[in-house]
Amino acid sequence: MIQGNVLPRYRVLVVDDEPMVTEVVQRYLEREGIDVATAVDGDKALILARNWDPDLVVLDLMLPGIDGLEMCRAIRKEASTPIVMLTARGEETDRIVGLELGADDYVVKPFSPRELVARIKAVRRRSATQVATNGTGETVRFQGLSINPKTRAVEAGGRSIELTAKEFDLLYFLATHPGQVFTREQLMDDVWDYTYAGDPSTVTVHIRRLREKIEPDPMRPRFVKTVWGVGYKFDYER
Repeated sequence: MIQGNVLPRYRVLVVDDEPMVTEVVQRYLEREGIDVATAVDGDKALILARNWDPDLVVLDLMLPGIDGLEMCRAIRKEASTPIVMLTARGEETDRIVGLELGADDYVVKPFSPRELVARIKAVRRRSATQVATNGTGETVRFQGLSINPKTRAVEAGGRSIELTAKEFDLLYFLATHPGQVFTREQLMDDVWDYTYAGDPSTVTVHIRRLREKIEPDPMRPRFVKTVWGVGYKFDYER
């Protein structure tokens, strides 16, 4: 059981082809009591991701060998490990593609190591809370959709749906507040667990991915609906 503010040891894999970046991030994370492994190319990173079993991956998109997008795709085929991408300011297209492949968030270079650490700690706190409360929530059921917080299993239309960790968090949060409208900024605070001041693409892409997976017709969503000019809400036909 987690007591007070004591959290279990946390493993972060930092992947960047600039040794200075990996060294700085490693130093900041280790000050927080986090275990860190580093890699400067995608091939080594993929081996570490499979064998070291990190709790989170910090992943630069521009890598020699297996690039960041390909690595993101490979990780998502095997695990729901949270992924925070590192991207350059001019890489908006790659950033969107990375989010669509299943990355949870991104930090734009040049970045503050403190900001990156804050985001990683936010993911860590949320994961710890999920472990502490696992087994206490009831399955949420709507017409053709069920969401089980104990097993983090989702079924839609009689099919088992595979969601990433963040996709599940977003769906469960919305489904447990049916009819309530949330702005993108509120969703970042409540689901990503930190104040986010930037491009709302992270929320937008996750909403689109959710619809593609759970909605009978993603173009005419039945559950996750857009409230134009405001944000999103979870609704259903009674």
